[in-house]
Amino acid sequence: MADSITVSVWRGGAGGGEFQDFQVPQQPSQTILDVITWIQRHLDASLSYRFACRVGMCGSCAMMVNGIPRWTCRTHVNKVMQDRHLTVEPLRNLPVIKDLACDMSEFFEKWRQAEGHFQGSSSRDETVAAISPKSSQRQAANAAIECINCAICYASCDVVAWNRDYLGPAALNRAWSLQNDQRDHAQDERLKVVAGDAGCHQCHSQQGCSTYCPNELNPTASIAGLKRMSAHWFMNKKYRQRHG
Repeated sequence: MADSITVSVWRGGAGGGEFQDFQVPQQPSQTILDVITWIQRHLDASLSYRFACRVGMCGSCAMMVNGIPRWTCRTHVNKVMQDRHLTVEPLRNLPVIKDLACDMSEFFEKWRQAEGHFQGSSSRDETVAAISPKSSQRQAANAAIECINCAICYASCDVVAWNRDYLGPAALNRAWSLQNDQRDHAQDERLKVVAGDAGCHQCHSQQGCSTYCPNELNPTASIAGLKRMSAHWFMNKKYRQRHG
């Protein structure tokens, strides 16, 4: 096939699998998602993968491309192929359902464990809390708030690979944004969880999560903030116990 690309695609499920090579015609402005879709529509309809928006909004098309986690809809072939060859795999650190589709249950369960949901105490009948956008807490929350749960950071994290209990960058980043939300009333409870054995202090600050986040968030900085916050919380707790 003239002007073709060799694409090695992971095929298999939870029990294992192998790479299968496909010859795909190269097109102008072609993305990795275009390539995978072409394979599924023209060569093998049984190929399984996940996508939704195709315009870099939802993050559901995340896969490993040449060993790096990427949104495939925003990754252009001509920028990442090597000697007219591509390797596409399911996201690292997540169980494989089939081919390129991963089971995200573990990822979202850790979000739940980290108390990653807002817990307020005001009712709809009360006046909306006035929070200055210039406050340091609001700015810290805003810096971490644009996560869309694509799991790119989770796939890039070596600590997750070593320690399956580790909550991971996305869950801890979410916890940090809530810890800086003045309206949230579960901060002590959340801090106990994220400062535990599977929490922020397990992070090695290697910054893979920050390097590959498509939304340019910095979960490493959020986790560092949780480390500082938990240390202050612990010291204040000890002080209160000693001095009443």
